[in-house]
Amino acid sequence: MLYRRFTLGLTFLLLVIVISIVRAQSTTSSGVRTWTNAEGKTMQAKLTGINGDNAIFQLASGQTTTVPLAKLSPADQNFIKSNPVPDPSITSKTSGTAKSITQRVWPKDIIVSPKSIDVKLVEEKPAENYYRYHSEAFEFISQDKLAGSVMIEVARIFEGTRTLVDALPWGVHPEPPKDLGYFQAKFFTTEEAYHKNGGPEKSGGVYKSADRVFLVPFKSMGLELRGKTWFKKAEFSSDTLVHEITHQMMHDYLGFLPHWITEGCAEYTNMLPYNAGTFHAGSHAKGIKEYISHKLYFATGGLSDLGSASEHMNMTPESWTAKFNGGHEAQHRIYGYSCLLVYYFCHLDGDGKGTRFLKFFDALTAETDKWKNYNEQLASYKAELEEFFKQPGVKKLENGSFTYPKTLTPPQRPEVPQKKDRKGFGQEQMALLYDGRTPTQLDEDVKTGFKKIGVKW
Repeated sequence: MLYRRFTLGLTFLLLVIVISIVRAQSTTSSGVRTWTNAEGKTMQAKLTGINGDNAIFQLASGQTTTVPLAKLSPADQNFIKSNPVPDPSITSKTSGTAKSITQRVWPKDIIVSPKSIDVKLVEEKPAENYYRYHSEAFEFISQDKLAGSVMIEVARIFEGTRTLVDALPWGVHPEPPKDLGYFQAKFFTTEEAYHKNGGPEKSGGVYKSADRVFLVPFKSMGLELRGKTWFKKAEFSSDTLVHEITHQMMHDYLGFLPHWITEGCAEYTNMLPYNAGTFHAGSHAKGIKEYISHKLYFATGGLSDLGSASEHMNMTPESWTAKFNGGHEAQHRIYGYSCLLVYYFCHLDGDGKGTRFLKFFDALTAETDKWKNYNEQLASYKAELEEFFKQPGVKKLENGSFTYPKTLTPPQRPEVPQKKDRKGFGQEQMALLYDGRTPTQLDEDVKTGFKKIGVKW
């Protein structure tokens, strides 16, 4: 009996050892293991998170890639179910601390989660040309009804851009305004209706930061009317949409960034190769070369025609506006140069990891968070004040003040944060980008940086 017990115990011990060896072979101490897709192809990577229906992996190079769970082998899907990892979007919102710059990596492929583009028609008023749709983070108000398949394609660009901006190591993590519940977008059937509702002339779409809404005509979304049905053109370019949605995602930063960074970041996202809901962020070098040859060269005599990087970076708002109003070619020059500089600081400057640029953005975070909190408190105060006005005995006066019974206590307006000079704040932080370099040295570094990827300046 004792011998039998010993044999069973030894068998169990050997089984544990074998299982441990197998696990050690499949997953290293760093979390790297061999993953197999449904077609049998493999890759060595570390699973870092689950975002909706997608798995996020970190490759040996440090880059991240996103793969739909459904495209992994059944064994790998079961492994993930048995070894759950947190949703990175939840972690970032609840951890209370942001990743340090050395922990951030540039993403490879950004794939939209099917959950985020599950678009629903929540309200329709045909007599008023009003149709309201919801995706995961956006509310779309359309002047005409759109087929479900069309709305999915539209939502894919909006939600994809949101996912992209969130994944970039800039540290910008867009969340819908709390008082609105969703990011707001309005679609207009004609350019005339678009202009009538606030869309600027000679524009294909605009983010109105004061109203926190993105306005865009159907034409700029690649929609055309065939009979009584709206269809999406196959050859449609999403550049304008991605550019303006990026502004919307960076709303909290817009008041503190120099124009060249605001527009350069929006141009950076729309120059990344995009196809069928996937931003190929890891192919940024290919994207910037195509951007230079297709969008920038026709507006310049070559990159050497652009002038000093420092002069562009230190352009005053008045000078920017004057150049912007100089016509289509002038706009392409200032937008294009801004994109080149953002690309340089993200991928070609110093260590090639964008360290100086990320330090610049981190320097803005405390200020933007302070004003974001203030705006949220102000919105709550206004809502409470409206309720207070409904109390018996409360009277509004013509000068904007009000009277109320001594038995009532009005809500307290939040204290306004110490205001920083909008022009000076972002400019001051640019010392982090220069990092002791003179304007001449920076100009040379920019040219040298682009030579690394085969771009002559």
